[in-house]
Amino acid sequence: MKVKTKSKKVNKSWLNDHVNDPYVKLAKKEGYRARAAYKLKEIDETFGLIKPGNLVVDLGSAPGAWSQYVRRRLSPNGAAVGDLNGTILAVDLLPMELVEGVHFIQGDFTEADVLAQLQAILGDRLVDVVVSDMAPNLSGIDSVDAARISHLIELAIEFAQMHLKPQGALVVKVFHGSGYSQMVKLFKESFKVVKPIKPKASRDKSSEQFLVGIEPKRRSASDGPL
Repeated sequence: MKVKTKSKKVNKSWLNDHVNDPYVKLAKKEGYRARAAYKLKEIDETFGLIKPGNLVVDLGSAPGAWSQYVRRRLSPNGAAVGDLNGTILAVDLLPMELVEGVHFIQGDFTEADVLAQLQAILGDRLVDVVVSDMAPNLSGIDSVDAARISHLIELAIEFAQMHLKPQGALVVKVFHGSGYSQMVKLFKESFKVVKPIKPKASRDKSSEQFLVGIEPKRRSASDGPL
């Protein structure tokens, strides 16, 4: 019974923090599906990544808040609907409610057939920005979780190196802890410019952080996996 009581207290505390979270309130007011939109907003505004006319790929897109933000950035009037000056491709294992103007692929980005679908849509076009909010289901075992997180990041880097424009950028979610320094090292090996950032919308208690890589060190399909 003590465990249940503690659990209820923790859940109640989280719910209270969530309801009173200024970013949750702002997201509701501005029509975003999640407070995560403001993480990408700060990253974008800090580094000037997303511009009208861009081709943007959103990995791990559900529930769609990042795609919503990108869609508004590519709108001539910053609107959630209507004209769109650019292209947005989104991928997630989970279903995602339609975001106007976003081409969504439901599937596992780690699977070759899903990646092939994405590459087929891209064709010969190069990407301006890849954003990844992907995170695996965590087991609670540090070494296992670090390996899963690293694998997703490595796949995102590999995709970015093969498909980004020379001045393009990749944004990925990482976590401080086991494997973090290795991820920073891999980013520095893969991009000419690497910047870490913890947006204000990331909760203080969270170990979440984001890495931004700009100007990929070019790879090709013949180079093989990382």
